[in-house]
Amino acid sequence: MLVLTRKPRESIVIGATGSIGHELTVTVIEIRGGKVKLGFDGDPSVRVQRSEVWAQIHAGELPDYHFEDFGARPVL
Repeated sequence: MLVLTRKPRESIVIGATGSIGHELTVTVIEIRGGKVKLGFDGDPSVRVQRSEVWAQIHAGELPDYHFEDFGARPVL
């Protein structure tokens, strides 16, 4: 496991191998009361799920929705 330390408004980039458009940027938005708020920006084909939701989808307990199903990427 790679462990990185970031401060609010600092980011990391995942998947950047020289091809523009297939990376995912994760930015620390806020740290408050033991919780971290993260922002995700990148190619819409890169799916982002909370681990417990991902597990439920792969166990067949939840439908596998795509952002395109809602017409836009939600801001959480």
